[in-house]
Parts: sequence; structure tokens; C-alpha cells
Amino acid sequence: MLKLVRLHYSPSFQLQPLASLKTNQKSRSAAAIPSKQLSLAPSFCSCCGRRHFIEAATAAFLPSSPSKSNASTSHSDHYLDLLNRIHPPRPDWYEEFYASVMDTSMKPYEAKIADYKSQLFEKLKGKAKRVLEIGIGTGPNLEYYAGDNEVQVFGLDPNKKMEKYARAAATAVGLPSKNFHFIEAVAEAIPIDDSSVDAVVGTLVLCSVQDVNMALTEVKRVLKPGGLFLFIEHVAAEVL
Repeated sequence: MLKLVRLHYSPSFQLQPLASLKTNQKSRSAAAIPSKQLSLAPSFCSCCGRRHFIEAATAAFLPSSPSKSNASTSHSDHYLDLLNRIHPPRPDWYEEFYASVMDTSMKPYEAKIADYKSQLFEKLKGKAKRVLEIGIGTGPNLEYYAGDNEVQVFGLDPNKKMEKYARAAATAVGLPSKNFHFIEAVAEAIPIDDSSVDAVVGTLVLCSVQDVNMALTEVKRVLKPGGLFLFIEHVAAEVL
């Protein structure tokens, strides 16, 4: 079974983020590697706060009956159905607005947590050649893969408008375009083969996942035996 460490979140935004989970070669179970506590200045989750504000502010302008999804036809019917159910198709203007705001509003947070992220991503260097990042967003983590021309990063996000921002981020930090692959999908249904990636990364993403258990089951499925699940979260979760 995959075990998720119970993380602590308080109004003072004290984080006890998990450094990594490593799958066991035989049982594919995961053992937690605790990390030291991290304190950040904001008194609320800036990521979730902005996300919820954007959704609330624009909800009134969304049609009650969304148009057909433009998701890639390369997705199987299973993945496409779950994508449409969990992340119903939204107008292009909404997805673009959401992506553009996230691209600019998260920069102060990223600056505050940069040192910790650098330590966390060090665990991947020289060990992970195929990395899946769930909730890639506008690509704030792509800088931590730069400098490794052999790494292949698969960035998953249900908002297709995130892709151009993520690709721009990859270019800005010198990550070759051929090394970055954007996938329009949700974490609950990842269109990647079983045991096909060396590591899965997620930073402040599980708070927006509709079914965390399903997402973690998918993470376990796509990881190779001995693979790593690295994440930073601020929400508590039950042990699976």
C-alpha cells in the first residue's frame, strides 16, 4: 500500500512537508522520509487562496452546459471521460485567464520556498530520467530539472492553457523543448503506462485533486519499482 504522511497546516502556514516516498522493489509499498519543518510567512495558502478566488470570481460567467472538450484524441476513452467529469470543459477565455493569473501570482511563494525545493529536487539528479509532474501548472518547478539533458519531464494538468506558460518556463531555464511533454489530464486518470516513470512530483496540488485516493493509486501505478514520489503539501490526509 502507498502511505501518505499526515501533514500539518495551521493559520500561521507552518508546513511539515514530505520529502519523498520511495516504492519498495517487491511490495511497491512506500516508506516516508520525513523532512524538517518549514515555516513560511503568509498566513494562508497562497496557492489555494488565489485558485479559489479566481474560480469564485469567474464562476458566474461560465456556461451551465459546457461545450465539448478539445482534449487530445490520443487519450483513451477512459481517461477522456474522467478528464471531462472531474475537470468539465470550460471556455478558452476562462482557462487562459486562470493560467495567466497563476503564472504571475505564485512568484512570491516560489521565491520563498526555492531553497527547500532545491534540496528536494536534488534527490532526483542522476537518478530519475523519466519524471512525471502532476499539476505542472505554469511550470515553476521546471528550473530544477535544467542542466540535465537526459531527463524527460511529463507535465500533467487539466488546463490546456497552462502548456504555453510551462513551455515558456522550460525555455527560460534552458530545459530543451524535446525534454518536456505536456499532457492534458487529471491526476485521477494518468494516461501513462504502468511502471514507466522513475519519479512523480507534486507541489501544492493534492488540495485541488477531487479524489486523492484515486490520484495516489495512479501515482503508485505509473512508478517503477523503487521509484520516488516527491511532494510538498499543506493539507492533512488519511493514511491509505
